[in-house]
Amino acid sequence: MPEQSDEEDWGAASVYGRGLVTIEPSLYAGAAPIPGVMLPQWQQLTDAEEAAAAEVPWSQPTYGGRRKYRPRREPPVQPVEPPPVQPPPVPPDDDGPMTTIFGAIDAEIAPDQPVVAAGPEISVDQILADQVGTGEGTGESNQRVLASSRTMAIASLVSRLTGFARSLLLIAALGFLSVGDAYNTANNFPNIVYELLLGGVLSSVLIPLIVHAQEHDGDHGVAYTQRLLSIATAALAVATLVAVAAAPLIAAAYVQPGSKRELTSIFGTLLLPEIFFYGLGALVVAVLNTRRVYGPGAWAPVLNNVIVIATVGVFWSMPGPATLNPTTITTAQILVLGIGTTMGIVAQSLVLLPFLRRSGFRWQWRFRARPEERGRLAEVGNLAGWVIGYVVASQIGLWLVFKVANRHEGGAAAFAAADLIFQMPYGIIGVSLLTALMPRMSRSAARGETEAVIRDLSLGARLSSVALLPITAGLMVLGPTLGTVLFDHGANGPDKARHAGVAIALAAFGLVPFALVMLQLRVFYAMRDAKTPTIINIGMVAAKMVLVLLSAATLDSSHVVESLNVATSASYLVGAVVGHLLLKKRLGSLQFGSVWRTMLQVGAASAVGAVVAFAVLHGVTAALGTGMLSDALGLLLASAAGLVVMGLVAVRMRIPEVQDIVRMARR
Repeated sequence: MPEQSDEEDWGAASVYGRGLVTIEPSLYAGAAPIPGVMLPQWQQLTDAEEAAAAEVPWSQPTYGGRRKYRPRREPPVQPVEPPPVQPPPVPPDDDGPMTTIFGAIDAEIAPDQPVVAAGPEISVDQILADQVGTGEGTGESNQRVLASSRTMAIASLVSRLTGFARSLLLIAALGFLSVGDAYNTANNFPNIVYELLLGGVLSSVLIPLIVHAQEHDGDHGVAYTQRLLSIATAALAVATLVAVAAAPLIAAAYVQPGSKRELTSIFGTLLLPEIFFYGLGALVVAVLNTRRVYGPGAWAPVLNNVIVIATVGVFWSMPGPATLNPTTITTAQILVLGIGTTMGIVAQSLVLLPFLRRSGFRWQWRFRARPEERGRLAEVGNLAGWVIGYVVASQIGLWLVFKVANRHEGGAAAFAAADLIFQMPYGIIGVSLLTALMPRMSRSAARGETEAVIRDLSLGARLSSVALLPITAGLMVLGPTLGTVLFDHGANGPDKARHAGVAIALAAFGLVPFALVMLQLRVFYAMRDAKTPTIINIGMVAAKMVLVLLSAATLDSSHVVESLNVATSASYLVGAVVGHLLLKKRLGSLQFGSVWRTMLQVGAASAVGAVVAFAVLHGVTAALGTGMLSDALGLLLASAAGLVVMGLVAVRMRIPEVQDIVRMARR
């Protein structure tokens, strides 16, 4: 597609029309201008120009177009701007005033200008009825955040369930054996780039920049976004080619010499092209999210999962050796697994492009920056540099984990299986909530509304705790049985499956800290600060590496793999503590009193439910004995009983967030 000139860039704003559009989009509706934002300057006439135009039959061109005939004394036409939303008065915090950090970024508030600290916390009851009156253009209600989060949670649930089925089928087909280790290690190469860089971090960096352009550019940031996408896509293509060429070197860094390393290298060559399509999908999702279009990004992984499930079906139907190992697996089986997995990611990415156009955004290749954009594009490079540092640190930690895991047959596959269960609750609940909150936090940060950012941080922390603490308690007591029920199939045996379940139980304590640290990182990214998240991540990786080395040196080999998941969870706890302290230093009081109170109350209710679940599970085992059916029945009954008891106790304790969520569910 040919590159347009800078004069043509201004025409891109025509997708917004000449008036303010309703801000309530449907699931796949087009983008809507932010409330309170005036039309582009080239569409407006100043008072003086209108007055002059009324005195002469022919007006002078005011924006480079044709002169228009106007009768004499034509009354001036002024654009109607809705009155700004005034925030309610906020009482000062006990800690007194604090200094905003956003003025130095946007030059809207002086860097040393004091602002009033955040007021009382927003309860979930307020979420259902109130709006966050944080200033002009910030009338987006918390109810909409929950509605968007709920919509994405449904899509994420379907995505995670189909992904879970895909993973179980792969585990059953490949097992906790050398072939499974090779596939999981190679599949980790592009996945880690997506999860740590493109799926979360890169989107979090781009969203604040795009929102800032939407707020300040005359064309609502269209041309700036097109340039960002063009540059990022070109960089992704180069990075992918380099990664594919380096597949043997990457495999050598993770796996000991031998047939398993050779198989890992072959799988890596087939799977590493996913990096480009992971990145392309993440870029498109970032643009859609800034336009309040959340559904496609949440549903697209379902298509990927369906394709991989079909791939496993083809793999199972193919003729092959009786015993699967790196020397007996056939070339056809390798190609089916590698190409089929990659095609799933290709489909997941390309299916998003029509929704990008439907949102009102047209992707045009633009690489030449306008003079006023060069500084902001340079900022992208600065932020990207810190993001690369984030990924490098994460890769070093992950390299050590897989290096230790691959010393034991099935270690890498068992670690990946336990981590799959660990990530699933967060993927359904935490990611959905963060995706809905991130654009709003970015807008608040762009306007210098510190108290709104703090309130969204508290909101995300409380809702994450209410949702994830009961799951944490359940995994702690039901993890071993869950591992047996899920993984004791196909090439796996009961011992390996139970070890994976024990790893799930031991690592469950890190679920809430993981959600908190991900939320904290998003707050820094909303403030266009990529340096601090990298520093936090370096601290987490250092803590994990120390624990991994200690466990490898002191524990019995049969428990080393379990310790890897524990070390990972412990690193999340370290990151959450460090992130909280750094945010408090940056923003002042974080108003976390209600967060700690909610955590203690929900934690107590979850503990009671966990005790009941443990008793029910052992009662079923004592009555029916051990076995796949009895374990599955006991797991089902124990989960239901524990959840009911926990819910009753939480309602009885009058936990505000729980009561309001129950009220919302009844509507």
